[in-house]
Amino acid sequence: MDETLDELFAVIEDRKDRLPEDSYTASLFTHEKGENAVLEKLGEETTELVLAAKEDDREEIAHEGADIVYHLLVLLAMKDMDVADLEAELEARR
Repeated sequence: MDETLDELFAVIEDRKDRLPEDSYTASLFTHEKGENAVLEKLGEETTELVLAAKEDDREEIAHEGADIVYHLLVLLAMKDMDVADLEAELEARR
């Protein structure tokens, strides 16, 4: 999974740098609400994950979980952090 997260984060960083007009990721970096747009999405996706878990809907749990991870990675990029920062914190908790 590390490789997948690293590759996804690299794409997010590329979108942050290039800001292609047709990119949802780029739109999050230029949104008029600023980082609040990503924070709102994290809240929305978290609620959807909780609902999916309560329904025992494995497909939706995976879908909403992926949305949370994606938006978390966007937030990390906004804060000039990266996947290694998450990994270091998780390692410290072992």
